[in-house]
Amino acid sequence: MAKNYDLVILGGGTGGYVAAIRAAQLGKSVAIVEKEKLGGVCLHKGCIPTKALLRSAEVYQQTKDSEFFGVKVENVELNFSKVQKRKEQVVEELYQGVLHLIKKNKIDFYHGHGRMLGPSIFSPSSGTISFQPADGSENEMLVAKNVIIATGSTAKTLAEFPVDGEKIITSDDALLFEKLPNSLLIVGGGVIGVEWASMLADFGVKITIVEAAKQLIPTIDRDIAKELHRNLKKKGIKIYTNAKISKSIDQEKGLSLQIEREDNWETVEVEKMLLAIGRTANTTDIGIQNTDIELDQSGFIKVNQDRQTKESHIYAIGDVIGGKQLAHVASYEGKYAVEHMEGQNPLKMNETEIPSCIYSNPEVATIGISEQEAHESGYQIKIGIMHFKANGKAKVLGESDGFIKIITNEKNNDILGVHMIGPKVTELIAEATTAKVLDATSWEIGSTIHPHPSLAEAMAEAALDIDNMKIHG
Repeated sequence: MAKNYDLVILGGGTGGYVAAIRAAQLGKSVAIVEKEKLGGVCLHKGCIPTKALLRSAEVYQQTKDSEFFGVKVENVELNFSKVQKRKEQVVEELYQGVLHLIKKNKIDFYHGHGRMLGPSIFSPSSGTISFQPADGSENEMLVAKNVIIATGSTAKTLAEFPVDGEKIITSDDALLFEKLPNSLLIVGGGVIGVEWASMLADFGVKITIVEAAKQLIPTIDRDIAKELHRNLKKKGIKIYTNAKISKSIDQEKGLSLQIEREDNWETVEVEKMLLAIGRTANTTDIGIQNTDIELDQSGFIKVNQDRQTKESHIYAIGDVIGGKQLAHVASYEGKYAVEHMEGQNPLKMNETEIPSCIYSNPEVATIGISEQEAHESGYQIKIGIMHFKANGKAKVLGESDGFIKIITNEKNNDILGVHMIGPKVTELIAEATTAKVLDATSWEIGSTIHPHPSLAEAMAEAALDIDNMKIHG
């Protein structure tokens, strides 16, 4: 049996279901094919559950330190089973919200596996979806005028350290912890590795990070990376940069790992090892070979600036195309692809206008280019910095580590990058994002009245510092 749609979307993650809703808003008939749960990795295995755990870790630490605020709490205990239960409740509530949105917008949901076919009796163009229901019932054919591939990504693994789900794990496995390990080594000091390190250290786990690059989060501004390194070390986290794991020995109660750094070796014994070395595109068994779609050397789907594959009626968005693998990017790309296929000429995404956030403690948020990238691009720059230790609201919160750094083009005062580390900066970055999109200058940010006392005042002070007009600090 064949059913016809204006749009069929392979993958019901953040990018996929947002694209479906936008298409429905435009009056199109839409179907989503998803083999697991709607909401994808972000909702069920990534953004949301990890942030719920990070929040519990934050509350636990704040409670332990409550006497600093004049509140004495005795016998503070962590009930990790309740932590996990709360995480699951948050995910379930949001999941039900997604299901409601799909029903509200009259989008057909197909639970099972979808595979693209080549030209056939159903359509002269490739892209008809052969749908295999999860319940094992008879296959169906979904004939689409347009297709969006939004199949996402999975955690990368290392052949020399096979994942067993017990001693060598990925973040997917860590989300299912029934009890916390005593010690854990994280391979990879990127966003995922740092968030897990911060969270587990706050829960009381002994953490070691091994990162191959010269700094944590190799893509961020060097000053931010240094401050992050310093703060994580304060938590008792042991950090090895410019290093790698060269050997693993399975022991009765854990692992003996050999860390190689330059010409030196060190042995570390831990209960578990978590691989946090990036993500790989989910392109297996979705019918790529039945189309003219091309993959790059890393296995990501090649697209043009409008997110079209080599087959112009088939689009691809989100993690499966590489680039900035962020949920908000996938959502933007999903809406963009739908509007483009409808001839609406949507606003193209500028990568320097995409905010990136790390929800560790302290938080990190950035947009635009780093100081190092600005120099490499040949800019003459001016820099403004405001430390939270001189901010009244940060003092009130008891969280005065960190700073905001703004980089501008000396020639025209345009903002090139904004980099933050400290309290609630994943919220503060929204002002910098708006400023980037509107092409605001640092003078305009500094001249805007910010409420007092607020963390946002640090943004204004950093902007004023560019021209030596900062009042505090």
